[in-house]
Amino acid sequence: MRADYPRLAKVIASLTKDETDEVAMMATMACELHHSDDRFSWTGFYRVVSDGLLKVGPYQGGHGCLVIPFSRGVCGAAARTGETQLVDDVDAFPGHIACSSATRSEIVLPVWNGRGDLIAVLDIDSEEPEAFTQIDADALRTILDATFGRLY
Repeated sequence: MRADYPRLAKVIASLTKDETDEVAMMATMACELHHSDDRFSWTGFYRVVSDGLLKVGPYQGGHGCLVIPFSRGVCGAAARTGETQLVDDVDAFPGHIACSSATRSEIVLPVWNGRGDLIAVLDIDSEEPEAFTQIDADALRTILDATFGRLY
């Protein structure tokens, strides 16, 4: 099963419509995304907790790394550069942090609030190589912006 992004966007918008708590919104989104696509083995957020530091937030799947500095890994690269990271082969990514040895590919997107503050990154791992495309990146960006872009 592959994610039906237009449907997911509507469901997530409906579930988070009046919510203003970032963590509650992240938990809801992680759950909805994770169960929407067979490729997604770990789906969750790493929250910005201080300058240059991410900590694990709401997620679905096996355990995640607890702390990730902006200077390390795919999540750190997304936070540091503000750019989506599409990684076809995590073993080929310099400085990849192996939170799970089963992960083969990954997509990580920065998450901003309505003021333009980086509040988190959305991390989705797959046990399949080359699991993610620009279609996933664009659809996830749209959902993130609609959900968190309204928060201040």
